[in-house]
Amino acid sequence: TTLYAQWTEYTSSESNEYVDLGLSVKWATCNVGADSPYEYGENYAWGEVETKSTFIPSDYNSTNNSTVLSLSYDAANANWGGEWRTPSVTEYRELMNSDNCTWVWTDKGCVVISKKNGNSIFLPATGAITKLGLQNEGSSGYYWINSISSTNPYNADDIFNRPIVEGDMSNSYGINAFSRYIGRVIRPV
Repeated sequence: TTLYAQWTEYTSSESNEYVDLGLSVKWATCNVGADSPYEYGENYAWGEVETKSTFIPSDYNSTNNSTVLSLSYDAANANWGGEWRTPSVTEYRELMNSDNCTWVWTDKGCVVISKKNGNSIFLPATGAITKLGLQNEGSSGYYWINSISSTNPYNADDIFNRPIVEGDMSNSYGINAFSRYIGRVIRPV
């Protein structure tokens, strides 16, 4: 039996499905623009609601001026509607807390298994799109968080997942900050 067999029963919210991990929010089963948990979905620049083919500084169009995305600048809400939105730093930290969830790397991404109820989500290794094109596809996943970096207003927070390096789980997932114009996927809550 593979980890993929651990998928739990999904519940629908409007036209999209979510999993209850026993945490403060329910997590979507797939990324914005994906039809299944294993698909990458669409990439978005932080604060832009439409995807595009290039992600370079001169094409960055967001006018979101707050430190947290308002719903009108949130691609999750713009594309899925309802109460769907990009997760906060607090919500991702809750997901990464070892008391709450176990992260297991597979050959395609990470299965995040709740220690609260055994339910799980899959975060594929989507890579990211920079001015050089798609980078790290299949070896790392990068997901936008709804806030601007506290140390640099030209960056926004994101979460990453990648294979364990020499048994060191501390480098297998975490929070970073990158230029807002870069293309990342979004896993809504």
